[in-house]
Amino acid sequence: MTASTPTVWFLTGSQGLYGPETVAQVEQQSQQIVEQLNVGGDLSLPVEWLPVLTDAESIRATVLAANADPDVVGLIAWMHTFSPAKMWIAGMDALRTPFLHLHTQANVSLPWGEIDMDFMNLNQAAHGDREFGYVQTRLGVPRTTVVGHVSDPAVRARVAAWQRSAVGVAAVRSLRLARFGDNMRDVAVTEGDKVEAQIRFGVSVQAYGVNDLVASVDAASDAEVDELVEAYGDLYDVAPELAVGGERHESLRDGARIEAGLRSFLTAGGFGAFTTNFEDLGGLRQLPGLAVQRLMAEGYGFGGEGDWKTSVMLHTIKAMAAGQPGGTSFMEDYTYHLGPGTPKILGAHMLEVCPTIAADRPRVEVHPLGIGDREDPVRLVFDATPGPAAVVGICDLGDRFRLVLNEVDVVTPDEPLPKLPVARAVWEPRPDLATSAESWLQAGGPHHTVLSTAVGTEELTSFAATIGVELLVIDEGTRRRDFLNELRWNQAAYRLGMGF
Repeated sequence: MTASTPTVWFLTGSQGLYGPETVAQVEQQSQQIVEQLNVGGDLSLPVEWLPVLTDAESIRATVLAANADPDVVGLIAWMHTFSPAKMWIAGMDALRTPFLHLHTQANVSLPWGEIDMDFMNLNQAAHGDREFGYVQTRLGVPRTTVVGHVSDPAVRARVAAWQRSAVGVAAVRSLRLARFGDNMRDVAVTEGDKVEAQIRFGVSVQAYGVNDLVASVDAASDAEVDELVEAYGDLYDVAPELAVGGERHESLRDGARIEAGLRSFLTAGGFGAFTTNFEDLGGLRQLPGLAVQRLMAEGYGFGGEGDWKTSVMLHTIKAMAAGQPGGTSFMEDYTYHLGPGTPKILGAHMLEVCPTIAADRPRVEVHPLGIGDREDPVRLVFDATPGPAAVVGICDLGDRFRLVLNEVDVVTPDEPLPKLPVARAVWEPRPDLATSAESWLQAGGPHHTVLSTAVGTEELTSFAATIGVELLVIDEGTRRRDFLNELRWNQAAYRLGMGF
């Protein structure tokens, strides 16, 4: 669903004022910067060096070429010398590609005893990048700015995080989403403006009757089902009653047939995300549980009860997380532990939690659901892996989309949960449960979310800036009064068209 061989172009700005020898030195040193970025192996994508840009025509042509090339998911620019920024106006005005302004320089330390005017004329990124920054701000260019030398691991880490956000932008701009049925009746936050979503994000949301999916499920062959059942036995601990020869083995085969049909439907339509709704199951024999969990693990976006916006965000964040340690899942805040000890949130859903966040080998089980009016569905049951994570929600405020992010720490449950028949995650929100929940409620954050231990605030900040959506972060430094003020300021800024 994204570029086949994604790459990032590195642009270097200069001018002819200082003579060809200086431009030749700029070219050599900018190549060295790119080599240092690539050599560490800690970037998410390769960086490709382009010849030094010294005039408005070549700058605009380069930006337009990047916009048109699906493999170019981002641009990095550095003004090595003083590059008069009026020459960048036409190019920046045409920009559609995620953009990072790297404020660096060739040397780490100053050669104090050797500095002359030749050195000053060559090494003046502190000068040139300020000129460049002004024009970007004047034009309202959405970008990420990173300051420091590329030999610094912290600098490369931020560049890598921005690259992951750029992959997410490419993923959502090419995303097709299939909705099977509508959203859950009388639920507000899962509604949303699909036209605005396509304008803002690029995603195309398509509706299908659930029996369109049923036809694909019915067309799945016994051989496909047999192959999936065998894979379940290899990957998971299958409850004896579901195993071959078990009294409820047909339930497992029904779950496998739904998986085969759902994957076939999504593949044929070029879809990277989907939704289901337990109130609209048509001819399905059970609510898709195991099938949804396994497709999420492959990178598909998903939203329960027709929540297409969360499905979009899940696919997008999974694209960002590719190759990173950790996992990413559809999630929902269910209930609280308010004490003793540190207050915690127990997150889960009816069935659909992605096994990429599992701490141990998942177990395939079957249990009554109590809603949906169908046969008992099969599902994977597990606890989430402890560690730092981000919980991200998206809501439609009518005049804009808002992302709300809470930095959290996933923890081991205080006690076993032997009677809870679904996968789950327990986390301690930062700075604490009361501040986090109050801020989330004041922001209008949704109850469906994406939980990721693979990407976090850095990636989502760059993503929001590039796409042009509001992002509110609840973290260790959040204070109630400050957060309320941020909500008020944002409301004014976006109403006045100042948000970017």
